[in-house]
Amino acid sequence: MSAAPRHGLALLHGLLLLFFFCGGADGSEVPPPQNVITKTLNTNYTLSWDWPPGAAGTHAVTFTTQYVPRYQLKFKKKKTNWITACNQTSHRSCDLTRFNLHYLGIFVLQVRATVDGQHSEWAQTEFCPDKEAALGPPSNVTLAPAGSDLDVVVTDPLTSNNTSMREHVPNLYYHVQYWERQADGQAKRLRINTTMVTLPGLKAWTWYCVRVQSRDDFYSKTSDFTVPHCMQTEGSIPWWNIFLYFLGSLLFFFLIVLGTIYGLFRCCKTMKDVLNPSDQMPSHLKKYLCSSPGSDIPRLLTPDSESELLCEGVTICPPPTVLEIHIPPAEELAAPPSGLEPNSSVRHSRQDSSSSGDSGVYSSGGGSSSSSALKHLSAVRHNHMGSDDIFKGLLDPERVNLREMTAHLKSQPEVADEGVVDVCV
Repeated sequence: MSAAPRHGLALLHGLLLLFFFCGGADGSEVPPPQNVITKTLNTNYTLSWDWPPGAAGTHAVTFTTQYVPRYQLKFKKKKTNWITACNQTSHRSCDLTRFNLHYLGIFVLQVRATVDGQHSEWAQTEFCPDKEAALGPPSNVTLAPAGSDLDVVVTDPLTSNNTSMREHVPNLYYHVQYWERQADGQAKRLRINTTMVTLPGLKAWTWYCVRVQSRDDFYSKTSDFTVPHCMQTEGSIPWWNIFLYFLGSLLFFFLIVLGTIYGLFRCCKTMKDVLNPSDQMPSHLKKYLCSSPGSDIPRLLTPDSESELLCEGVTICPPPTVLEIHIPPAEELAAPPSGLEPNSSVRHSRQDSSSSGDSGVYSSGGGSSSSSALKHLSAVRHNHMGSDDIFKGLLDPERVNLREMTAHLKSQPEVADEGVVDVCV
């Protein structure tokens, strides 16, 4: 055939397609769905298709999906009983999983479009799950340490009814890959027909990663690998390692106990200082008031006998006192004044602290003779002022020992009651 006729046939075919789509838009004819395919995984089946956008114009488009076992189409005399899976749905897919299509059967699937009451032609396809359904990876992979090796436990892929896919794929087996996590070397491969295997030749106390893939050689089906699972192998623990663990745990326990005791001690001390503060006594007072030099306990009161002993060395310093003693001349002392008996004696007495401190007058036994004697002594006082220096030297006006004064006064000779004392304080 020449190029001109070929070009004319192509032009004619294009015009027919244009008329076909334009007529569907006007409602005279609706185009059928295109690219009808099945998406499967184990026993989960979904029929999907495409439809040209804008082919329905402003009208809504719906789709109807049906299926039938292929063997029923061979009986031409018998009416085919098509089963409707999805009726008048707007989706571009239809789920066939709930119909439990037999895994080893062959089915014919068809779908058509409906626009404003107008139906398109049926678009058909054949489907065989055993041949076309994809095989899924294991549903679960578990690792368990076995000394320096690892046990790998694989769970079969599951159907839509949560049963094992091994019921539909008897020759199912697994491809195991494992490698050392820190190493960049090539992964090792292992084929297993069971659901459990022990990976040999592994290093002790080393991390390994494992992933598994499902396979079926009858139709050359292979699944995706599972997510890598990693675990560390175990092994015998050296004695020195056990000893170090023991020392570390013992030290940790000791530090915990020590810290607890120290915390309790600090807490008790703080509470004691807050509730019962101790005031320190000055050192110069502790020397005299405390029972011992290093003790804070004050000295208790002692009986009177001991208190006297403690106060034996105490010296009382009264205010300065001037003692004036007047001694008459020898002539007057030799001849007693008139009115006094020759044998009369003068008694010396001290002024009491409770009496008047400024009088300096002592009483005598006589009446009028006493007054004349006082006058006489007063005259003698003015004449013998120089004798005061002698007594001032004998008695220190800054400090007077009461006991010595008492002993000195007691040692003086007694005088008569009638006499007059010539000592003024």
